Amino acid sequence: MAWIYLVIAGLLEVGWAIGLKYTEGWTKLGPSIVTVIGMIASFYFLSQALRTLPLGTAYAVWTGIGAVGTVVLGMALFGEPVEALRLTCIGLIVAGVVGLRVVSPH
Repeated sequence: MAWIYLVIAGLLEVGWAIGLKYTEGWTKLGPSIVTVIGMIASFYFLSQALRTLPLGTAYAVWTGIGAVGTVVLGMALFGEPVEALRLTCIGLIVAGVVGLRVVSPH
């Protein structure tokens, strides 16, 4: 169950990171509220995963999911550059996340 919580936390991190863009520096009330709720929910699910998983593994996977998801959505939603080197780096992050899952004791 801890890994499910961790994936949920990572996906919520993607949501609040993208939400930050829509807050326009916290000047838009609706997006700001949704972003803060996403942050709280993300931290909650991360804290639940940490009840079982090692801190280093959980944090690295959480930030990895957030980083990959945010970069991919940045390309899809905001027209950020899609370049071979960028995609390679994303692949390396994914490989690291998968590797941590494989070697994790839980």
